[in-house]
Amino acid sequence: MVNLQGFFQEFNASKFVVFSALLAFSLLYTLKLDGEINVSYWTVFLPLWIWKGIAILGALVGSYVWWRRPHARVNTEEYIQYKAMLISLAVHLLLLMFELLVADNLESHRHQWILVFIPLVFLSIISVGICVWSVRHDRSFQLELFCAVNSLQFIFLALKLDHLLRWSWEVTFIPLWIVLCVSLIGVLYTIIFAGILLRMPDVNSDQRRSSTNSALGYSFLVVPLLVFLVLLTNKLDNTIQITYFAAASPLFLTFFTVIITSFGSRGGNQYWFGLRKPPCQFLFSVCPCLQLFGNVSYSLYNNNNNNSSNNNNASSTNSRGGVEGELEQYDRQNRSHSGKKKKRIEETLAPAITLEMPD
Repeated sequence: MVNLQGFFQEFNASKFVVFSALLAFSLLYTLKLDGEINVSYWTVFLPLWIWKGIAILGALVGSYVWWRRPHARVNTEEYIQYKAMLISLAVHLLLLMFELLVADNLESHRHQWILVFIPLVFLSIISVGICVWSVRHDRSFQLELFCAVNSLQFIFLALKLDHLLRWSWEVTFIPLWIVLCVSLIGVLYTIIFAGILLRMPDVNSDQRRSSTNSALGYSFLVVPLLVFLVLLTNKLDNTIQITYFAAASPLFLTFFTVIITSFGSRGGNQYWFGLRKPPCQFLFSVCPCLQLFGNVSYSLYNNNNNNSSNNNNASSTNSRGGVEGELEQYDRQNRSHSGKKKKRIEETLAPAITLEMPD
């Protein structure tokens, strides 16, 4: 079943922008490390600048719409969305500060990495409180959760890059190993749960389909990340001789999978750019001609069912007509036979001659 209307209504624009920027940055950065492209690191970080520019511009326009609509402050839902947008803006500003320091340090090498990672470490600390607030108000917090669980990993990376830790990269990535192992346990649970639902006859087909899709989606997220970490660790420790592009190829698969799933996952703050509705619905309201492409749905299964039902109706009608015709023909034959019998009876009863009796 292909339903473009639901396909666009469930589009998560925030996830699409974030992971598209991360995919483009990862491609450029690995090519830069392999020496395939000769550009500055400021150009390599260009996809991240575009992502942060969209976020900052969307927050400014949303704040202007909030200021022009004072009656929206009474609405609790809009107030929570606007507050969540401001919190997300603060997270993006800290990330922007960290990215600026990283790009400058890669070009000039004039800072210590422990100073470069200060905005990111501070972000990981405040992300714990942001996650608690998001859970209480039923808001999404994937980026904040990633920063919160990897706070120790950021410190290890900074100390390793400053050569203050003499550990191997395999030991340096211990916090990330723990996070991925826990995620892998969750993936195994979803796979087992989906298999149990497939064997139960009383479960609805929609529940089976959703559990199977969740298991496949989590598998394509966690397993490539684990493979990427193994390849990257061996590459940094000079255990294997591969390019950075080849080591990061599972990461590209993960980003591509998340970009595809952004078209079928609801979420995202609707107060960016002051839209107050999903982006595709706003685009359809501005350009009504695009609704011709959004209101299309096609189902091969339903068409086959309709054709089969029509054929069944036609065959049943034909069969009914044939039976009725046979019954009518049988009635005519009975009537004709009964008429012939009556005539025969009348003919046998009628006298052939009349005899006159004498007085």
